[in-house]
Amino acid sequence: MTPEKDEAPPALAPHPLPEGAPPLPDAPPLVPVAADAAPRPPRRVLRAVARWTAAALAFGVLGTGTAFGIASLERTDVPGLATEGDGRWDYPELSLPPLPVGSPRPFSPGNPAEIHHADLRELLLPAPAGAKPDKKLTGGWISTETFLDAYREQDRRSVAQLLKDAAPRHIAARGWTMPDGTTSRIYLVRFNSTAFASRMIDDLNVGSSAGTPLARTDTTDIDATWGSANDLENLSSFVFAEQAPFGAEHVRQAYTLAGDTMALVVHERPGKRETALIPFQQTLILQNQLLA
Repeated sequence: MTPEKDEAPPALAPHPLPEGAPPLPDAPPLVPVAADAAPRPPRRVLRAVARWTAAALAFGVLGTGTAFGIASLERTDVPGLATEGDGRWDYPELSLPPLPVGSPRPFSPGNPAEIHHADLRELLLPAPAGAKPDKKLTGGWISTETFLDAYREQDRRSVAQLLKDAAPRHIAARGWTMPDGTTSRIYLVRFNSTAFASRMIDDLNVGSSAGTPLARTDTTDIDATWGSANDLENLSSFVFAEQAPFGAEHVRQAYTLAGDTMALVVHERPGKRETALIPFQQTLILQNQLLA
């Protein structure tokens, strides 16, 4: 039998890893699936957190510049949205990764299960210019234990049990630190079905609250600056920011539910300084675009 080859349309090319990141391994470490794990019907979150739009960011929040139509689902190339002087980070031009032959995009009519068939690592947002790569979150596969480091130590056992019950297939992550000290971490967790992904969001109690606290967070609440109009279709984002008074770091965080995949985006800035709003929302929007 002749092995299948990836279908790579001319307009699509895998985006490069950030400078300094090690090569990706050939195969992911599979997360053990609990024998008695069974999906339960996803519960629609009663309160959808307000989502800020890609259009609002592109058309001039805290500055002016060329407007790119990143909200269009027909686009394959996603611009980095870099505009000098408005605080946005200089991301490289992005493109959607190729798919295995015959595999549809996650939200196309031929994919009612909303499965991401592309390599999960290739759906991670690359680091922007000037970033120092995280030595642990290099853009490759990570273990459950590494993912659990995102949460407070006293909550890791309960989150570990949730992961065992929800049975993720594998987890990929990328992190970096910017010159101003802001640390960014993006985790993508792919499950066996949309039911499991939705269940994980629910069991973390994410919705009208930030749910299970992340490491180094105190009082976290809904980010009221995240608007609701023109959100990316088929994706649900839940966006939060740590409220004053906060501790030695300020944290912004967001969960996105995208079919069979859950994303967690975290920006953290030390020194009792608030984490910049625009780069966080820019990062979240671009990561969502790759998942959509």
